[in-house]
Amino acid sequence: MLRMEIALFLVLAFIAYIYFSAGKKHTLLHRTFSALLIVVLIHLALDGVTVYTVHHLEAVPRFLNDAVHRLFLGSMVLVIYLFYQYIAILVEEETGRQRRLDWNARIFLAVAELGNFLLPISYTVTPEGNYSSGPYMLVPYGAVAFYLLLCAGLLTVNWRQIDQKKKLAIGAALLIEVTVCAMQWLNHTWLISGMGITLMTMSFYLTLENPDILRAELTEQKMSMLYLKSQVNPHFLYNTLDTIRIQAQLNGDKKVADLLMRLVDFFRLSVKVDRQMVALDDEMELLEAYMELMCYRYPELTCEYDIDPELGGVQVPNFILQPIVENSLLHGLKNKGYRGEVRISARRAAEDRMEILVRDTGSGFAEGKKAEIDRMLQNYAKQAARLEGSSIGILNVQKRIKLLCGREYGLSYTENPTGGVTARLLLPLREEEMA
Repeated sequence: MLRMEIALFLVLAFIAYIYFSAGKKHTLLHRTFSALLIVVLIHLALDGVTVYTVHHLEAVPRFLNDAVHRLFLGSMVLVIYLFYQYIAILVEEETGRQRRLDWNARIFLAVAELGNFLLPISYTVTPEGNYSSGPYMLVPYGAVAFYLLLCAGLLTVNWRQIDQKKKLAIGAALLIEVTVCAMQWLNHTWLISGMGITLMTMSFYLTLENPDILRAELTEQKMSMLYLKSQVNPHFLYNTLDTIRIQAQLNGDKKVADLLMRLVDFFRLSVKVDRQMVALDDEMELLEAYMELMCYRYPELTCEYDIDPELGGVQVPNFILQPIVENSLLHGLKNKGYRGEVRISARRAAEDRMEILVRDTGSGFAEGKKAEIDRMLQNYAKQAARLEGSSIGILNVQKRIKLLCGREYGLSYTENPTGGVTARLLLPLREEEMA
């Protein structure tokens, strides 16, 4: 039995290490879960000690045995109280209703702890195993039942207003604890209360407090905002620009009308985010619109294309070339006053592969920068999703190529002998490889 307590402690200690080492918002909910983790670890440690001492009644001094058992039950009451607090705060955040039973819960906690430490304690010895008993157990176990009922009441009353994932996590945790408590009551020698508490904690951690899930949800929310902006703002902008273009054309200003037409094309193509994969021709159309505008803005900037016509229908991940070219302009040619050339070429690299090269005649990498970029691209899977920073474009391109095309494909960089940098995108040619 002691082995189980040790295993539970080690599992939860590992979870606590992951949780506390991850960045998270220090909200009341997360502070409560942090306190819960700490108290559960203390409880499991006391659980292991009591399992040992109760089976060595003759060897362990009575006062020590009594002390650890009272601390064990006291910590169990505190754990269930913190579970109630966590659920109450969660429900308050979901529904907007203020917590009304906090003082009742605190008073009951004080009474339960007082009864646990003052009432008489005894031990029962059986062939199947020993366990503590006596009046001291009545108040703490009554408190556990009280808090579980409070939690069940909160869940039931607010069922329709709580998020589906959250109410399922709460329901599963309560069902686990009630089941384990019933088994413990029917079989006093099993001593499995720590298992129920550990499973409750893990159910909350895995579904509600996992740092990776929280980061993913936060990123998803931010990406959703960006997605809405990409749907609303560009549509508004290119419709307005098209109106201005028509007016410029009516006024005989052909150059302005042509530039506005390319800007309209760029916005029109950039909001087509409903497809993960597009034809290379579509990707090049977007890039050409972008580069035509940049070359007009910077007259000493030129762009050349060398695209194999047979590759125009090959499917590539949507919106991967513009971020690469923009990176060349901002980190290579900007330092030279946007004087130079960008050359984009696409060719077959092997029987079933294609490579797209983006060469620039810019200033090249700063000292140590290429090694940093290489590490980032090589360890793309370990890089957290980012929505800002100078390398967001190429990191996102790498992640999307690896995800959509396969790990053997991707983005890499080399320095040109005559100056500047070349970005190489290796992509598959066959459609079945791009599932």
